[in-house]
Amino acid sequence: MLPFDILEYQDRIKQTKQKMAERSIDVLLITDPANMYYLSGYDAWSFYVHQMLVLIIDESQPLWIGRYMDANGARATTWIYDENVIAYPDEYVHSSTHHPMQFMAEILEQIGQGNRRIGVEMDHYYFTAKAYQTLVSCLPNATFVSGDLLVNQVRMIKSDQEIEYMRGAAKIAENAMLHGVNSIFRGVRECDVAAQISYHSIAGTDQYGGDYPSIVPMLPSGERTGMPHLTWSERAFMEGDSIIIELAGCYKRYHVPLARTVNIGPASEKLDRIAPIVIEGIEKVLDAVKPGITCSEIEEIWRNSIKKYGFEKEARLGYSVGLNYPPDWGEHTASIRRDDHTVLLPNMTFHFIPALWFDHYGIEISETIRVTDTGCETFTDFPRELIIRDGYATPSQDGKIS
Repeated sequence: MLPFDILEYQDRIKQTKQKMAERSIDVLLITDPANMYYLSGYDAWSFYVHQMLVLIIDESQPLWIGRYMDANGARATTWIYDENVIAYPDEYVHSSTHHPMQFMAEILEQIGQGNRRIGVEMDHYYFTAKAYQTLVSCLPNATFVSGDLLVNQVRMIKSDQEIEYMRGAAKIAENAMLHGVNSIFRGVRECDVAAQISYHSIAGTDQYGGDYPSIVPMLPSGERTGMPHLTWSERAFMEGDSIIIELAGCYKRYHVPLARTVNIGPASEKLDRIAPIVIEGIEKVLDAVKPGITCSEIEEIWRNSIKKYGFEKEARLGYSVGLNYPPDWGEHTASIRRDDHTVLLPNMTFHFIPALWFDHYGIEISETIRVTDTGCETFTDFPRELIIRDGYATPSQDGKIS
């Protein structure tokens, strides 16, 4: 079963071709697995080898080109014709003498595309410098241009079905966060809490089975809470520790991130002071978000809110979020920061994470939001507060924070 109606895929193809025409691109080589999924439905853990979706501006059907052993997966998960699935043999995989882009270039030459303007996704994790060099050398008559973020920009405004998938992801995120918080006690190791979060992220809920998130749980504790991208260790929690949990629910490859900060016993004076400042800033931003406001205007509201307390934030406040594959759940388009003048439109979705990090402590409280016709809504419904845990409490059995 395809995750979307065939008409939705065709509309996505149409929008992508419109952007190709704006950039004078005849052939777009799509190698980002999220963009491949978005346009074709292809969904497999095969992005560790070279693969691509070829979108030709005057052809109705894209081509999938990938590894031979993955071809059946492409036929099973995509809406494109079986004859448009083209496979290269395994001698091209991790070889010192062959490269998959040689094979792909030969296909493009054979179908008469070797002398056209070809767009490639220049700046993402799955398209290497060697891949680009190989294409250029094998297609000397082609003109190569950047097709970077072209599909990502189409993805920014979500369809109603995409929003429903994110609602499912939100339920998974709430459930994983609940179990993560409720597993925090004095003497419990970070890795044990990460295991609880990971289990419930994948198990999901009775209604929504989970998928693997594009990022593993972030779980720094103690002084390491000032280091935002640490995962977990075997360190055991101590009385007085603060713990940051940043996770995401994932459903049908759509993500809803959620972050909260937990303290075992009374919080430090610094953390106790900063928490209400962060929450106040969050609520001011959520009240202001609506269609027509820009990302930079959102950042200004936050900046002014915390500035009166003597604080400032160097990093961006958030980013467009939704569909993705490892290593990131962000969409790499709009960011909530001072110099981003992206205008918000209905059904844009953002992870709003105005965290503050200092040398020896930090705090994260985040919300994933949808821009509505008149304002915004949060996907999750989880206490927006610094969560205080009794280090000697027993786990909750009633679905609430114990």
